[in-house]
Amino acid sequence: MSGRNILVINSGSSSVKFALVNENSDSFPLQGLAERLGTEDAVLNWSFEGEKHLTSLHGATHKDAFERLLPMVQKASHGQLDGIGHRIVHGGAHFTKATELTPNVIEVIRNAAVLAPLHNPAGLIGVEASLALYPDLPQIAVFDTAFHQSMPARAYRYAVPEHLYTEHHVRRYGFHGTSHMYVSRKAAEFSKLPVEDSCWLIAHLGNGSSTCAVVNGESRDTSMGLTPLEGLVMGTRSGDIDPSLPNHLHRTLGWDLAKIESVLTKESGLLGLSGLSNDMRTLLEASQSGNDKATLAIEVFCYRLAKSLAGMACALPRLDGLVFTGGIGENADAIREKTLSYMPLFNFKLNNEANKKCIRGVAGVISAEGSPRVLVIPTNEERQIALETLALLNNRK
Repeated sequence: MSGRNILVINSGSSSVKFALVNENSDSFPLQGLAERLGTEDAVLNWSFEGEKHLTSLHGATHKDAFERLLPMVQKASHGQLDGIGHRIVHGGAHFTKATELTPNVIEVIRNAAVLAPLHNPAGLIGVEASLALYPDLPQIAVFDTAFHQSMPARAYRYAVPEHLYTEHHVRRYGFHGTSHMYVSRKAAEFSKLPVEDSCWLIAHLGNGSSTCAVVNGESRDTSMGLTPLEGLVMGTRSGDIDPSLPNHLHRTLGWDLAKIESVLTKESGLLGLSGLSNDMRTLLEASQSGNDKATLAIEVFCYRLAKSLAGMACALPRLDGLVFTGGIGENADAIREKTLSYMPLFNFKLNNEANKKCIRGVAGVISAEGSPRVLVIPTNEERQIALETLALLNNRK
């Protein structure tokens, strides 16, 4: 296959998601997920040239998983791998773009772990394992937070004493930046507008969800903050709450901070509201069958999303379109419809037939004639990570 090949790695605490991306191909010749690493149930799922495979890894570590991937990557790339792009969740305020991994950069990522204790250490596991196996290959960190470093201070500062910002870096950072960047550029391309002269509201909706205002290719505001807990109702995350709620739970129930954090991040959101599931597909089916709690969870999700999108509009000089993306945004036509019903002042109107057709990777305009533009654009974070890695490799030459 002609063109350069980039291996994209998204390393979690017990998993490694990977994809081989060729710059000249829209599809991935190789992609997969190693999960439950460190346990006897560890498995590797992968797809090579469209054919699916599954194998047990029996207690494999991250390094073990990478050693199993190497022959696959070599085969799929015909021995021509040009670089590795790593998804790193939190770059703090240090990184505004993709950055080559050096000992100094790795140390900054490690220090930023205080802001993302679940995510950055996991990302570094993947970095260290792949550096051990590919020491001579360019390896690039692509940060979820980097795209949002263009936010103005009025959007990223909290109204707290200044020393918390200057000495302890307490501010809003935002996440899902790779997705918001990719989707906003694809929306401009789809609409035949120049990226540098286009304004979008983006709703990235999945188990983790966020909104973003993008102006001329740059983030101007986003719903997530210091951590991914701020903002929208999500699968198991509460999103915005009264800041006094943790104190209230401590005083009245005796919960410590660890318990409160666990409840707000793992037991709340759609799961907490419904008492049934964090999966929107399950909730939509249950709601249609008359489950009132599922219906309430859906309504809260959509209403809070509509409020966030309306607020994000404050950052836009004009609106060229609203874009839905992510697992829920790309597939749940009922969620798109209900969300827009809570935004009557924006005069969004849907083409119902188009809305129902835009599922399972189908992109398109779903707004009715005369309505502000509404789009469904499938996200592709792996391709965006590869594009940013390739751009950095170009600059090295």
